[in-house]
Amino acid sequence: MSIGVDAAALGMSNAVVSHTADVNSGYWNPAGLLKMEDNQLSLMHASYFANIAQYDYAAFAMPLDDRSAVGVSLIRFGVDDILNTTQLIDSQGNVDYNRISLFSAADYAVTVSYARALPVQGFNYGINAKIIRRIIGDFASSWGFGFDLGLQYETQDEWKFGLMLRDITTTYNTWAINDEEFQKIKDAVPGENQEAPETSEVTLPKAQLGMSKKFIFHYDYSLLTAANLNMQFARTNDIFSSNLVSIDPAIGLEGGYLDLVFLRCGVGNFQNQLDILDSEKISFQPNIGIGFKYKGIQVDYALTDLGDQSAALYSNIFSLKVDLGIFR
Repeated sequence: MSIGVDAAALGMSNAVVSHTADVNSGYWNPAGLLKMEDNQLSLMHASYFANIAQYDYAAFAMPLDDRSAVGVSLIRFGVDDILNTTQLIDSQGNVDYNRISLFSAADYAVTVSYARALPVQGFNYGINAKIIRRIIGDFASSWGFGFDLGLQYETQDEWKFGLMLRDITTTYNTWAINDEEFQKIKDAVPGENQEAPETSEVTLPKAQLGMSKKFIFHYDYSLLTAANLNMQFARTNDIFSSNLVSIDPAIGLEGGYLDLVFLRCGVGNFQNQLDILDSEKISFQPNIGIGFKYKGIQVDYALTDLGDQSAALYSNIFSLKVDLGIFR
């Protein structure tokens, strides 16, 4: 749930909380769903870790009236066809390759979003309800639930501000361990795996504060400037870190021509790191992207990565957004 969706947003280093205004707002800030004029559909695919892990996303959103909108999205991040070698050696010590099976480890998230305009001019809010499902073959599975709250405000001179509070009640995942499968691996390595893992996980709240403004030049050219402050309420390696809150800034730019072609770039994920000589340095993640839009169909591409922890630093991400009004 921390990776992000939509190649257009990822190309801007996720600095989109204040101006997101389409079907993908269900992820970034549900308040942005109110900016849609018609039903929209979005799809995205990305591969990570040399195509070992697959990341897929689909979303649909629609206006209810001029003051409210709803959306639903599905995310899957999974590694498939993992070799299960726990039964490779039988009780007599014989190696039998026919005893090898395959399994998948996958995480799913279903999000239902609702957005509504506030009585104050320019203010909108949105709420997400999330269901998290995690499956590790036949070994274990979990269910989790959580909520997000988003706000957007636009001034008369078109400055935009956004606040996204993720997991505001904490997101709680409860695991069910398959005891029969656990017993099979309990003594595979003497002294290891003697106790079942913890059966609960808690995701702490996070906050994202953003601002943006779009400038128009000679009617044909535009430049969207945006910035985010991504906050975690714990000490991390973020560039600004304390026991109370840690802050990671992100900056994104999008240049447009005739609302037809878009070039994007961004920088974020600023982290304090120690190098091989134990001296501290600041690392960051640059992203770039391009997009095309024609008659309600938008195709976007981004070159980015999954943090700086991926072995292959950069990943290719493609997304498609369709305004379903074109089929009427």
